[in-house]
Amino acid sequence: MGGLGSDLLERFQQAASELDGLDRAAYTEAKRDQNEPIFGLGPANASIAFFGRDPGREEIKHGVPFIGAGGQQIRRVLHQRARHSALATTEQAIAAGIGFFWANTVPYKPLGNKAWSMAVKRRFQPLVATVLLDYWHGHNVITLGREAFFWFAIGQSAAVAKQLAEHWQQAERFERVLPIRYQGPKSASRAFVLHPLPHPSPLNATWFKHFPRLLEQRLNQLEAG
Repeated sequence: MGGLGSDLLERFQQAASELDGLDRAAYTEAKRDQNEPIFGLGPANASIAFFGRDPGREEIKHGVPFIGAGGQQIRRVLHQRARHSALATTEQAIAAGIGFFWANTVPYKPLGNKAWSMAVKRRFQPLVATVLLDYWHGHNVITLGREAFFWFAIGQSAAVAKQLAEHWQQAERFERVLPIRYQGPKSASRAFVLHPLPHPSPLNATWFKHFPRLLEQRLNQLEAG
């Protein structure tokens, strides 16, 4: 996988080799290395990072994150904003993501597409945090769903965890932003501004139909500065 340094890539691969609950059949079917993380990464100076839960079958097939049914929700909006036309092909969907940074709480597909356990998320948290802090220089993170949002509490102070919990309880959590000070696995820290959105999966019956409007709203806010 391009983009990650060899040491960090090896650490991901080692962690994956010991991972229970990995959907190995999906990797075999797609003829992909099950220890290879699926990251989008992107330009280090990208102004926005999209942060989701974990890849699915389509992501494994294409080797690109956020390309399945949920990810297409995001890429459809990005394509429409950039090209002023309807998204028609996978190639267009991939191209729509250029210019943004992409990452997940755990860059491996779980069995049954169930969320990874907290133990697994904690295992990968220092590695994923290193990706965000070392490979991206931005501050604005659009989180997708509860799992992605609360990942930013893992390994953080009680004060930060409290900030996230209080924000999520607000009825306007998908309209308001949450500035936090994020502490990395080393001494590095970064000011992040979280822009939470619901998970874009079609299975999220409550929010699926509202997701495009909410994403548009977030992007408009960010462009307005």
